[in-house]
Amino acid sequence: MITDALLEAVAGYTQALQCDVAFVLQTGDHPKRAELVEFLERLCTTSERLRFEERDLGARLRGPLSFALEADGVDSGVRFSGIPGGHEFNSLILAVLHASGTEMKLDAGMKRAVQNIDATLQFETVISLSCHNCPDVVQILNQFALLNPRISAEMLDGGLYPDVVEALEIQGVPTVYLNGELFASGKVEAADLVSKLLEHYPVDAGEAERSDLPKQDVVIVGAGPAGVSAAVYCARKGLRTTLVAERFGGQVKDTMGIENLISVPHTTGAEVVKGLFQHLSDYEVTLKEHARVDEIRSDQGSHSIILSTGERLDTRTVIVASGAQWRELGVPGEKENVGKGVAYCPHCDGPFFKQQDVAVIGGGNSGIEAAIDLAGVVKSVKVFEYLPELQADQVLVEQAQSRENIEILTNVATQEIIADAGKVNALRYEDRATGAQQITSLAGVFVQIGLIPNSQFVAQVLSLNQSGEILIDEKCRTSVPGIFACGDVTAVPYKQIVLAMGEGSKAAITAFEYLISEAITESEQAA
Repeated sequence: MITDALLEAVAGYTQALQCDVAFVLQTGDHPKRAELVEFLERLCTTSERLRFEERDLGARLRGPLSFALEADGVDSGVRFSGIPGGHEFNSLILAVLHASGTEMKLDAGMKRAVQNIDATLQFETVISLSCHNCPDVVQILNQFALLNPRISAEMLDGGLYPDVVEALEIQGVPTVYLNGELFASGKVEAADLVSKLLEHYPVDAGEAERSDLPKQDVVIVGAGPAGVSAAVYCARKGLRTTLVAERFGGQVKDTMGIENLISVPHTTGAEVVKGLFQHLSDYEVTLKEHARVDEIRSDQGSHSIILSTGERLDTRTVIVASGAQWRELGVPGEKENVGKGVAYCPHCDGPFFKQQDVAVIGGGNSGIEAAIDLAGVVKSVKVFEYLPELQADQVLVEQAQSRENIEILTNVATQEIIADAGKVNALRYEDRATGAQQITSLAGVFVQIGLIPNSQFVAQVLSLNQSGEILIDEKCRTSVPGIFACGDVTAVPYKQIVLAMGEGSKAAITAFEYLISEAITESEQAA
């Protein structure tokens, strides 16, 4: 499972461990136990500070496929139930590094908020090794456990614990339980967990106004292609720049194949996001990940960004690049069954519907891509498109039409998602031409009907159109001086990666020009 090349790469990190870290495996028997033992023993060869042992930890661990991390003999609160390969391998290595003293890339406000929680919290996160969203959730909860001795975090591989998945009726990952109760399900983001946790355990009012940063030249909200482009351009201009990233990479992270990023014939969303992060890392940009902006306040040419952690960032300018999120159907049975058959991420949740019948709602590029992706896993896919014709690119339509297990229905309206015993089992739809209604049996519904702008936090500050998009001029200026906007959150037509990058660059240059003009005005007034 672990290649020599991978071990060599890991050794580059583990050689710098600052304390001893032990993988403590619960005693017992399991068909996969030998594989896990070999996995952990091979990891231990990368550093003299790593060791493996088997010990009965009783109720602290789930069973013979569960292990805990101990740092210098002290329980870290981090547990893994399963073999953390695939996308979760990074989660394990990061947990080891953080347990040994490597600095966490969490902003000070979030660290203080977690450290101040005075309650026993036991997180359990059910994941799939093929889920690319799950590691973000696992990693943030692991860091919470390492920051506060009253918090524990367990990663549980649903593929190795089918009894748990069946008992909890889980059909979407990541699914997070807190103290035995459902905390979050389906397409969960790390920032969602942070916000929800801080709702239950709010930061102290006195701490809420503190910021470790001096006043910034620009704060950029959003870290998709537009936000990262803006940050790079601002940093290259020598501006003091902070990037607030609720979800680094934005919607690009959910895209499988990308073939229209000019000069790159074919790539994936994961590769693009990796490239964005690497490029950003070349510059002096303060990155605040997993933080949500609750409010923007403006007063006499100065602006304050209020984060979900309670921290306030003061800045001379703001660039809003908060992107968009998946649009919901708004039909009965949708919200009630998220994680129980209703999903928004085919890459993450598709494996849970192996050899079952599913539906994809939406005939645009996202919908047809989802259908093609699912066709290799599920028994059959029915695509439901509201308009008389599909809206996807012809090359995608042809690929879908060539698959024997994809059926495409156009000019139909989804009316209801039906569930029985806590699981989706049917969908009711209407033929828009005849008005006739039909019910089709299925196990899952993947909603892919476009995006809505993430502009709620500026709705009372900036001018928006009827769709909630921020109105800007040709230079990305909004209705408030000193606040600029770019990317999918704006009214600029055509939501494309290359366009978002261009708009982000434009917004940064405009912000730079604004700061220069303000400096000249101030100096003239002083004279």
